[in-house]
Parts: sequence; structure tokens; C-alpha cells
Amino acid sequence: MGELEAIRTFLTVAAERNFSAAARRLNTTPASITRTVAALEDRLGVQLLLRTTRKVSLTSAGAAYAARVAPLAEGLARATEETKDLQKVTAGSLKVSAPMSLGMKVLPAVLGQFGIIHPQTHVAIDLSDRFVDIVEEDYDLAIRISGPPSDKSTIWRKIRPVPRLLVAAPKFLETHGSPQVPEDLVQLECLSYQDQSMTEVWELSRAGSTRNIEARGRFAVNNGDFLGQLAVAGEGIALLPRFIVEEDLRERRLVEVLQGWSTPEIWLTLYYPPYEQLPLRVATFSDFFEAYIKESWGAS
Repeated sequence: MGELEAIRTFLTVAAERNFSAAARRLNTTPASITRTVAALEDRLGVQLLLRTTRKVSLTSAGAAYAARVAPLAEGLARATEETKDLQKVTAGSLKVSAPMSLGMKVLPAVLGQFGIIHPQTHVAIDLSDRFVDIVEEDYDLAIRISGPPSDKSTIWRKIRPVPRLLVAAPKFLETHGSPQVPEDLVQLECLSYQDQSMTEVWELSRAGSTRNIEARGRFAVNNGDFLGQLAVAGEGIALLPRFIVEEDLRERRLVEVLQGWSTPEIWLTLYYPPYEQLPLRVATFSDFFEAYIKESWGAS
């Protein structure tokens, strides 16, 4: 038995002034109570209780010890109950929207770890690359990769910037040539991230100079992983978040083009409905997700 349980047992005997009564209160046997108190006295090197055939009473050392440890035991009991109460509050359902690529690459590990710590929270993940209306569609929160929000009624929590880069397969560049300036992209196949039939415009900047290039080509897709695979297949140049193409860059299936040219900053963010205060389930998941991302991706 641990020391905290031994202290709890000693305090119960001191309160009941009887080993049998303490055993009933703690749902154990008098012999177990006796052994526990004796072991505690051995560890402390003092006698805590006077035992007679009629009653049990505290020694002066026992009284002093009880006075010191009783507030600690009470505080521990309160902390335990408060933690249990918090667990009850976090129990329930959580509806989360997330983009497909990020969800597939990141959320399985997040949910696996979160579920161990908060087993009473049911998390429903909806993976979609469309821009969901979290208020109208009744989401508790949305994970997004985006610029600043256009809807000022939502709450926006920045987690960390998401670097993007232009990539292409080496075989594509060998066949069609590698662009040296943004204007060269006009003559090359560009793989566009297209949503709602709008042509993607790549804004590229370097040393105070900015170029806006329409990403025109044969293929347009609304999913980053799909675009990455098209790029690996040699179908064109794509502008993608680094986390999507990290492995392909490492294995040289893709290479970066127009290095030194940057794109407008986008962020990994959490969006919420206009809560006056975040519900505990939402805040708990949000904090866990942010801690996981900053540990695995880095803080900046």
C-alpha cells in the first residue's frame, strides 16, 4: 500500500478510535488496518496509536502527525473529486470539422492520445475540404488552414503558420524546363487548388516585389493530397503546404521550384462559433490539439 493510502487509513482509525469501525468504513478487514498502521509507524519510527482492549487513542506524536497530514489528505480528496467532476463535464460529444489532408495525416494520432486521457468524450470528425459554416451546420469547432477569417462572428485561434512551397517532379522539370521567375509559370502546366470553379491565383513575393500568376493547366482539384500525387506523376507544378509534400521532398519525388519566392502567410487555426466562453469539452480538445501540433511540428 502507498504512503497516501496508509495515511488515509491512520486518519480513519484516529477518527473512529476503533480498528473494526475503521475497517468497516474503508471496506476492508481489521487485520489489514492493523498491518497498515504498524507499517506506517515502522517507517516513521514512532508510535502513533495507543491500543488497549477497550479503545484506540492517539499518542502525542500521533496527534501532531495527524494535525500535519489531515489537511494534505483532505486537499488530495478534494482534488480527486474535482478531477472526477471535470471528467464528467468533458464527457459527451464533440463535432469537429477538419480539412481532408490534415485530418488524414494528423488527426489519427491526436485522437488516439486524446482518447486515452478523455475516454468519456466522443469525438465525431467530418473531413472535408469545403468551407463549412460551423454555426449553421452545428459544429463545436473547425480546424482550418487559412488566412484571416472573413466571417467576423466566429472566434479565430491561431496555432502556427503553415509554410507552402511550389513543387514539381524532377522528370517534369527535365522535360519542360525549370521556371526561373514567376512569369515562366504562365508557359507551364500548373496544378490548381480549385474551389467553387474559381481559378487559383498564386501571389509570389521576393524583396518587396510581388507577382500574381493564374495557376492555369489541365487539372484543378480541391484536395491537396490529390494535387501532390499529380505533381509526383509529373503532371505539373503545384503550390502546397509543406506537411503534405514533406515525404516526397525527402525522397526526391518532388523538388522545390522558384526558391526564394514566398506566398502570403496562412495559418493552422481553430474556429469556433461565437461562444461567450468555450465549453470545457471544446477547450480541452483545443488545448490538447495545440500542444500536439507544437510538439510534433514545432512552435513556429
